[in-house]
Amino acid sequence: MQVEPAFRSRLTTALLAALLSASVACAEPPGLERLGEEACRALTGLYDYDATIPLEARIVERKELNDGLREKIVLRGVQGFLVPGYLQLPATGDGPFACVLLLHGWSGSKDSWYQDGNYISGGDARRALLEAGFAVLALDAQCHGDRIAQNDFAPVNHHVDDSAESQPRKGYFSREDIYVQTTRDYRRAIDYLLSRTEIDGERIGVLGYSMGGTQAFLLTGVDPRVKAAVAVAAPAERSKWTIVAPQNFVDGIGKRPLLSIYGRQDAMCPVPFAEALHASLESEPKQQIFFDAEHRLPADYVPHAAAWLKKHL
Repeated sequence: MQVEPAFRSRLTTALLAALLSASVACAEPPGLERLGEEACRALTGLYDYDATIPLEARIVERKELNDGLREKIVLRGVQGFLVPGYLQLPATGDGPFACVLLLHGWSGSKDSWYQDGNYISGGDARRALLEAGFAVLALDAQCHGDRIAQNDFAPVNHHVDDSAESQPRKGYFSREDIYVQTTRDYRRAIDYLLSRTEIDGERIGVLGYSMGGTQAFLLTGVDPRVKAAVAVAAPAERSKWTIVAPQNFVDGIGKRPLLSIYGRQDAMCPVPFAEALHASLESEPKQQIFFDAEHRLPADYVPHAAAWLKKHL
């Protein structure tokens, strides 16, 4: 595994900048803490990558599904990791097509968007986007799906038996490592999409659920090529000091359209925090929708997400 020496250096720089700018005043809504402007800019540097590293992208499988041809692709992500994903074009219509990046939740995978009745209503969401004329691209997050080998084949939510003589590995990557790595890999995936003549590189959108919802904020905040985003059930990051707190990326999002969708009874993101995060956005337009649900939302969220992306891409 190749580790970029500059990564730790950028992290140190970001943390130092955060300490120096802690006293910088930000007009924050009640209950929401953000870093100062300079610290936020330093933080986004953690998500930079060397675009000159060869992508080495290739198609390793083509599979005919009921709703069109799906390609399994592999590309070279950051830090030397190989990143697998699914790219699917609409079954009808003429390209180039706008493309929506699909970001799954914790312990899920790219296959979550090809399954019906699951936690994120993934099959419903993917079909709705294809029927709306979008191409879709779903990657495995670091340590998830086909990338479990990078974590010594230990699932991210495995059970640890304290009484066992031999303890399973707890993992080689922190949650923050996984979020940052995956966000940077999606930036590499956008590079790949720009090489495909079937894709309109000026019309790239994002739909993420749970962990993917947080990453929708991160990716949109660091990559201007994302033109519109939908963040669903993004967990709250109450501390402004974590490098994956979405509130520290709203300046990068700027005025690009963003829809956020939550459950009113979601213990992972209380309503006051969700509302404060929404209020901090400068997006034009922006919208927030609440369902009478916990972290698992009904499939009724899907038409709202698809309509938002169809309108703004």
